[in-house]
Amino acid sequence: MRLNDIVNRSAKAIPWAEGEKIPWDEPAFSKRMLREHLSQEHDAASRRFEIIEQHVNWIHHSILNEKPSTLLDLGCGPGFYVSRLAPLGHTCTGVDFSPASIEYAIKQNEVNQTGITFIQHDLRTFNYGSGYDLVMLVYGEFNTFRKPDARHILKKACGALKPDGRLLIELNSYICLHNFGLNPPGWHASQNGLFSDRPYLFMEESFWNEEMQAATCRMYIIDADSGEVQQMSDNHQAYTEDDLRLMAGECGFTKVEFYDRWPRSIDQSDDYLLMVCEK
Repeated sequence: MRLNDIVNRSAKAIPWAEGEKIPWDEPAFSKRMLREHLSQEHDAASRRFEIIEQHVNWIHHSILNEKPSTLLDLGCGPGFYVSRLAPLGHTCTGVDFSPASIEYAIKQNEVNQTGITFIQHDLRTFNYGSGYDLVMLVYGEFNTFRKPDARHILKKACGALKPDGRLLIELNSYICLHNFGLNPPGWHASQNGLFSDRPYLFMEESFWNEEMQAATCRMYIIDADSGEVQQMSDNHQAYTEDDLRLMAGECGFTKVEFYDRWPRSIDQSDDYLLMVCEK
């Protein structure tokens, strides 16, 4: 793309029409994203460790009842949750799309000998297997999938659980995504960062699609030296609690419970919603 393509862009973005998602599986991008995951200065990619440890404590005590359990962490990133759950006696498997995150998780597992299995795979096509006490998908990743893919993930998660197993999903709240879609356009310049190792200009504009109940952030990364333009799209499907309860029931879950924030956590943001489903 060139700058002229930005000038002549369409007035509105249709969710998922301009790209599925940020290129998590692109090797160079995933390495830069790993730096953001590891940073303890913000919660943009992964939460800071002190918050994750509080979440893990709640999962261990309130979801797993402190009993040795078998866990599947979908979208595990660098393995921050399972690396803390495994030493508590749980058998863990982590799956993520990012090669750099999985490589980091595997190396940490070898050093700490926690016995975790890490797999790089797309959650939409990965075979989840069976026999899990808990399947978890945290930090809003569920919202990034189209509705048919999200439904497919729910069905596979249900099939992977034991008869009394649970699914823990953390979603972006409906209000959070609605507001995200109404954000004003913005830009910044960087010598290097998440989107390039070279100097670049970053421009973004957001859209809310009322019919689809989804938000899209259209992004342009402009190389400072060549002027070449790369476009990315970040899409998020919003759900109400009624939407989620209906979809979970259709996918085989018999009980659904919601929390408007993580219990016992210093992270009291209203941007997220916890859904616990019982098979």
